[in-house]
Amino acid sequence: MDREFASFETEMNRGFLQVLVLVALEKRMYGYGMINRLEGMGYRVEENTLYPLLRRLEKNGWIGSEWDVSEERPRKFYSITAAGKVVRKQALALWSKQAGILEKFKEDVCDE
Repeated sequence: MDREFASFETEMNRGFLQVLVLVALEKRMYGYGMINRLEGMGYRVEENTLYPLLRRLEKNGWIGSEWDVSEERPRKFYSITAAGKVVRKQALALWSKQAGILEKFKEDVCDE
């Protein structure tokens, strides 16, 4: 992959990951568990990308967190908030609309 496309891919992934996390956190998860789950689905995300995103989403009030210290190793679990569900619904609607527009353009102008 050339460097120009790598930059393009990074920009596309930035928004996608936000939506993906809001969808994933319908089920309570801890950060490392989320990384493993995403990788299991074919989407690789680095810890130094996910954790700052989780902090931003929490600061916005879209997710909440709580520590679970019941096991030997404490884990911070995240889940979506009511405000996050509103944002998620809007983001998924926008994503769907954009995907539909892209498909229409591909049908009209692409040879593929």
